[in-house]
Amino acid sequence: MEPLTALILAAKHSPIDALAIAIFVFCWLGYEPFLQMISKKSGLITKDLSVVRRAWMQEMTIREIKLYDSNLMAHAVNSATNFSSANLLLIAALGGVLFSSKLPLKSIEALGFDVSSPVLFQLKLALIVICLVRGLLNFIWAIRQMNYCAAAMGSIPEYMDKTVAARFTDAMGNIIEPAMSNFSQGVRGYYFSIAAAAWLFGPGYLIVASIGAIVLLGWRQSRSQAARGLRQLRELLEEHPYPTPTRPLYSADAQKIDKNIASQ
Repeated sequence: MEPLTALILAAKHSPIDALAIAIFVFCWLGYEPFLQMISKKSGLITKDLSVVRRAWMQEMTIREIKLYDSNLMAHAVNSATNFSSANLLLIAALGGVLFSSKLPLKSIEALGFDVSSPVLFQLKLALIVICLVRGLLNFIWAIRQMNYCAAAMGSIPEYMDKTVAARFTDAMGNIIEPAMSNFSQGVRGYYFSIAAAAWLFGPGYLIVASIGAIVLLGWRQSRSQAARGLRQLRELLEEHPYPTPTRPLYSADAQKIDKNIASQ
């Protein structure tokens, strides 16, 4: 109850800080549901990437040698691992300052931070830690799901017809899609961690940084060059939904392929 009591007292002491934290929480927790709502339409990286990932899984199910796919999955796991390691280091550093028995307030104030209320300053540090912890949990869950996806890739049969391949594609999409979504959520956590850090300079900075994070994320989702490129790629994939011919399931043609490979 002590942190909650301290937060209430700080809010009463400084209403502008209470307003700033309310705006931050609204932007932080409201961005993901809002993105999911508007991503039902094309033109956003989130929607276009879903189409691209499905096309990847579609090709993976009929690819004879899946070394290319395993390398891509290993790269994704390494990226998530690096981000999670960075989160742990930042959490440890901030936790050391937050739980320190004596805060060097004079040194901190010399950096331009607002330390008029030591309790409020600790709450500001706690907010940054909370953002980082949430991102860490996203990365951990993403890594686990990526490992599930790697195991699933190894279980895909070598030969299948179009109907069977479509069913495997749906199953793989249900595994890789939440994995990559959680990775993206973890990365977005850095944006809001930076916005939370702006509160150290004052409530006005927190308001501006929170709104700025939303604007920057929205622009990158819809107007950046990467967004335009993914939109073009999605349109090409939708024009050619199955560019690679499927291999028949244990048919005479498949047996001929095996014989030709064995003879070589």
